Amino acid sequence: MTTTRFRWPAAAGALGAGAVIGGLALTLAFIAIPSPARAQSADLVLCDRVAADPTDPDKPADVKGAQEIAAADVALAIRFCRTASANSRRALYQLGRAYAANRQAADAIAAYRKAIDKGSSAAMVELGVMLATGAGIAKDEAGARRLLERAAEAGNPRAVMNLAALPAGGAGAAADPAKARALLARAAEADSAEAQYQLGMMTAEGVGGPKDDVAARALFEKAAAQNHAGALERLGAFAQAGRGGAQDSGAANAYYEKAAALGNADAKEALKRSECSWVIKDKRGNVVTHLCF
Repeated sequence: MTTTRFRWPAAAGALGAGAVIGGLALTLAFIAIPSPARAQSADLVLCDRVAADPTDPDKPADVKGAQEIAAADVALAIRFCRTASANSRRALYQLGRAYAANRQAADAIAAYRKAIDKGSSAAMVELGVMLATGAGIAKDEAGARRLLERAAEAGNPRAVMNLAALPAGGAGAAADPAKARALLARAAEADSAEAQYQLGMMTAEGVGGPKDDVAARALFEKAAAQNHAGALERLGAFAQAGRGGAQDSGAANAYYEKAAALGNADAKEALKRSECSWVIKDKRGNVVTHLCF
């Protein structure tokens, strides 16, 4: 299991002249744009398609998003998001992501600041992480804390988890997982799938409060109902092990399959293991490999 902490800005390689390829180019050929308003809408749709962040609270429910912008899509993201950013704080944030992926740190920071001015909590988190780590900008833990606290108060789950990773009282002090758990509980009550998942992780591991497998499983179920891939994977693991409820291998595989379809790597590995039931262990009982026949 993993716990979300700082997410470093992505680095992208050089882009070739043939970056505009595939479905996006085909889509452009069929978009009729009779007015500036329609043009803006089309640019935002395409900006979302290549640059949306799956954890951004501003992201429309029908947009999947990508954890990192694909290298082949960076030039497209900059093009469409730059145009769409005139009227959309989400596009401003996504433009910052595209610049960061293209190693244009100064441009990324400028876009994040503009998005923050318009109230984007996702941009607050991204710039807060950059300030906390000193990635592309002078390190400023106090400034990072201010941004992350502002985003956490707005209910952004990533802000809560990154805030928990900061020392509670400044450099050298311990983090405050209990506060993080309380903030996540507030966001989870507002039906944030990411908050429900993160709170479930803390509850399952006993971080910041009592360990409770039943409560954790219930939180994962709420997030899974919103197609949260991580929560679906955790439900699979809980069902497989009988944690917090009945043991059910069939249900476990069903959860894994749904999570894998959404791109979850841990779920894909779990499905492989279920197909390869022969296990080789070392003298200490540690699993060395699985055999398939």
